[in-house]
Amino acid sequence: MQTEARVGVEGGGPAHKLVTRHQRPLQHHGSQIGAIHQLIAGGVAGAVSKTCTAPLARLTILFQVQGMHSDVSTLRKASIWHEASRIIREEGFRAFWKGNLVTITHRLPYSSISFYAFEHYKNLLQQMSGVETHETNFGNDVFVRLAAGGLAGVTAASVTYPLDLIRTRLSAQTNVNYYRGIWHALHTISREEGIFGLYKGLGACLLGVGPNLAISFSVYHTARSYWQLQRPDDSTVMVGLACGSLSGIASSTVSFPLDLVRRRMQLEGAAGWGQVYKTGVLGTFGHILRAEGLRGLYRGILPEYYKVVPSIGIVFMTYEKLKQVLSDIDAC
Repeated sequence: MQTEARVGVEGGGPAHKLVTRHQRPLQHHGSQIGAIHQLIAGGVAGAVSKTCTAPLARLTILFQVQGMHSDVSTLRKASIWHEASRIIREEGFRAFWKGNLVTITHRLPYSSISFYAFEHYKNLLQQMSGVETHETNFGNDVFVRLAAGGLAGVTAASVTYPLDLIRTRLSAQTNVNYYRGIWHALHTISREEGIFGLYKGLGACLLGVGPNLAISFSVYHTARSYWQLQRPDDSTVMVGLACGSLSGIASSTVSFPLDLVRRRMQLEGAAGWGQVYKTGVLGTFGHILRAEGLRGLYRGILPEYYKVVPSIGIVFMTYEKLKQVLSDIDAC
């Protein structure tokens, strides 16, 4: 009797069909709740991180676009503290968060899509390749994580790019405000530059964000898996901060030149900036190399490092913690 009952369940008999019919709605419901949790946790994590590091983010943007109007000899004398003092003196302390509202508006969907798409693409690629991810098997799936991170970055960036462009233009304003806010900037750019004006620099963005998130996700998950294997009792907060910071440094170092090119192209034709680059991504690269040298492609990398260490650490830490909290709430 026991053998027949076991065969009936495992071999696809009536008992098996009865179980699967009742289980399918529950599994579908669970995946929907999981997706919602991922979207909420990813969006909130990105917004919290960007708000905490907004001053350093604005300094990075200002350094990246300096070469568009300033003399190169003057640029060599600029420093982080000098620029920060200028902002406080000329614009006030609150100006460090100039453009932060649009940053949060952009980061909420961007982070939500990034985290959700990463998990979706990773699962899809695992099914296609037959590679499975385990906490103790952090070497075999590194290429799956790289590919999933790259695809997630391209997906998220494509959907939210106009908000990223508006954020750059609001943050790059100093003494004269051509754009009064998100909606004014959206309307002005659409009217003066056309709808495609909202996508200036998208090519450089996609070229940069793909490897950026590919490296970020793969380094984070690989480092976290190794850490938890060696020290399983460590706090998830500490692990998230440390591994996230490491992944941020790695990804920013690789993708920073393309990020700088993207910022410059986003300001192309904007009010007060004029036409500086007219030959696309490669032409912008060439112009910067000729005018500012190789170091010009890494202008602003120091505040970027200062920003990315806490920023990416906070993102992953907040994401993991929120997932845990939401899961606990769902279990109650």
